Amino acid sequence: MKKNQETKAFSQILDIIRTHRAGALASVNIEHLLSRWEIGAYISAKIKHDGWGHATIDRLVDYIHANAPDERGYGRRNLYNMVSVYEAFTSPEFTALVLKYGDSIVQSATGQIMQPMAAQLANASKVQTTAGQIVQTATAQMPPVGIVQTPSAQFHPLPFVLAVSSFSNLLEIVNRTKTAQERLFYVVYAFRERLDTRTLRKRLVDDAFSAVLGGSKTNFSKALKAIYPSAPAIIPDAALVDFLHLPPKHSESRLRKGIIANMKDFILSIGRDFLFVGEEFPVKVGGSDFHIDLLFYHRALRCLVAFELKARAFRPSDMGQLEFYLEALDRDVKRADENPSVGVLLCKSADHSMVEYALSRTMSPAMVAEYKRVMIPREVLQETFDRYLRVSIASSLTTREDK
Repeated sequence: MKKNQETKAFSQILDIIRTHRAGALASVNIEHLLSRWEIGAYISAKIKHDGWGHATIDRLVDYIHANAPDERGYGRRNLYNMVSVYEAFTSPEFTALVLKYGDSIVQSATGQIMQPMAAQLANASKVQTTAGQIVQTATAQMPPVGIVQTPSAQFHPLPFVLAVSSFSNLLEIVNRTKTAQERLFYVVYAFRERLDTRTLRKRLVDDAFSAVLGGSKTNFSKALKAIYPSAPAIIPDAALVDFLHLPPKHSESRLRKGIIANMKDFILSIGRDFLFVGEEFPVKVGGSDFHIDLLFYHRALRCLVAFELKARAFRPSDMGQLEFYLEALDRDVKRADENPSVGVLLCKSADHSMVEYALSRTMSPAMVAEYKRVMIPREVLQETFDRYLRVSIASSLTTREDK
């Protein structure tokens, strides 16, 4: 066997190892999640129907420790956490949202998102209940929400959409949100942005729900929406930059330097698919040098993204500068296999009517975004919630297919 053929064979074996390692980790996660879900369901039923109280839960903890001393994570607080997660994600409000959006999420998930987990939940897996009864938790066409019998009452099996998460993430979401809408958003958002629990906690504190969904989406040019239909859902039109501690009056230089010094937080506020390329990125046109405030590359869109910063309100004349930079990038910087560059004008504030007028005739894929020093009011968020959920899973699929 020639050396290159041997190397190819070895590489294929290594791919098999890595694939099954990932599958094993996914299987461990889903089994961990399922066990805590069923325990939460069972104890919830006992509390509601059989009068279990703190004393009974304490005796349960002692029983587990005495009969399974190697088992960890089943203290009183953890058991109540399991109940909280179960009850939050089986509330009538959350169930209604899952029934509304679940089909599109499930159809995407059963395709390519989470192969091992989907196989376990969707391919007729069975789970042993605490009463020893074998129940079917899913079928090949598992609905997002179902009902099975326990010795004390009925309980919902794990909604399919939650299988993209971990128990620790679900617990963070339950503890730091109040509405079913926020909870479904953060489940999908954490999956799409691949957030671990620590990072998810920070995004919850930073109110990513407001930052990602805020705005009217009329601040995307027609060219941007035509070339990148998913852009309105994966490029937020508001960035929460409270971590910069900006005073009411500040310079563009302070804004840019603050973003550079806190790049991780900034990327978390705009999306993990953004890769930082450089600050004051130089472009030369004719005999003159110009500098783009911030230049990124977006993995899902496969394009350069130029950010121009304005520590003031938007002006229509700003679009000319941004379009000039996009032309320079596409001619002299963009690679042949990359898509047209996108421009983001990040302003302190923007009159939406003025923005709409300014963008209506532009032929460039550009948008106007606002950076927020404080949280965005909840009442402005509902408008973009539907759009985010419907396309975010699709954009996740695209990102994974590219790997």
